[in-house]
This record gives sequence, C-alpha cells and structure tokens, in this order.
Amino acid sequence: MASTAETATIYHNPRCSTSRNTLKLIEEAGIEPTVVKYLETPPSHDGLRKLLDDAGLRPSEAIRTKEAVYKELGLATATEDELLDAMVDNPILIERPIVVTDRGTVLARPYEKVREIL
Repeated sequence: MASTAETATIYHNPRCSTSRNTLKLIEEAGIEPTVVKYLETPPSHDGLRKLLDDAGLRPSEAIRTKEAVYKELGLATATEDELLDAMVDNPILIERPIVVTDRGTVLARPYEKVREIL
C-alpha cells in the first residue's frame, strides 16, 4: 500500500466547517480531490449503502439527527433500512464529510480523522 493516498473523493457541503477543514487537509496532503457536493448530486441508494459499508458504518451512525426533517419524518424509531431510504430521499440527513481514498473510507468527524486514509 502506498504511504500516501493517490486519489480522494470528498462528499462535501461547502457550508459545513468540518467539511471545509477536511477538504483543506486533503489538499495540504498534496491530493487534488474529486469534490461531490452531495446536496446537489446525492448518492444513489446502492452508492450510499456502499459508502457506509466501506466506512464500517450503519445508517444510524451516519445520519444527522439534529436536522428538522429527522424529527418531521419520525426517524428516531426507524429501522436501518428506513434510515438509509430517508438519507437517499433527503441528502441533508447524510452526515458529512465522507471521504474515500485508495486507502479507505471514513466519515471525517472530527475532520482530523481523514488523516487515517491519506
């Protein structure tokens, strides 16, 4: 395995400081990442499932429970599959940023966690 990741994709929300800080760390590592503004271009159901599986996360571990739509949809008692469906239908619910490199996939919260895969 290479000592430094060669490629990176960040599922990014430019309005989020954690996401911006993560992007900065990737760039400082000398990697020009692919930036996916997931609110504009959300992942498909299968794509999101793969991202979460690759990061070792269940939907309940990667959903933004403080978003109004989480409460509006009554997701506190939802199953993992229902949470995944809600995240696909309402991408604001997807916790950010998720970063994929050739060394792995992480939910970069805190943003320094991205260093594990750079």
